Amino acid sequence: MSKPEDFGSFIKENKELFKEYLETRTEVYRLQGIKIFSKAGGTLIWAILSIFLFFLILFFAGLVLGFWLSDRLNSNVFGFGLTTLILIVFTLILAFFRKQLFITPIIKSLINEAMEEEINDQTKSN
Repeated sequence: MSKPEDFGSFIKENKELFKEYLETRTEVYRLQGIKIFSKAGGTLIWAILSIFLFFLILFFAGLVLGFWLSDRLNSNVFGFGLTTLILIVFTLILAFFRKQLFITPIIKSLINEAMEEEINDQTKSN
């Protein structure tokens, strides 16, 4: 009969300690989640800005190409029409290779960042 009393007293004595341990662990997991989502959010914002700048550059390059071809062909309609055709082909190529060019590299980048952080956290704790 002494065993249950000893176990019961052990539980009573360490109840607060166990409660603090659980609170600390949940706080650690919460902070790790915030860190991962913050990095992912930063990467996402960087990707959105990069895409915006890419399209801005593409827009102005299209204007330059349109005016240059218009001058060469002596027709604004043919110059800008050919530029539009070139941009449509470029867009179709990007759409066709979107997985290889955009989706897979972004996923790999996010996974690598998460793995690097986990490795850094493990090396710091050891």
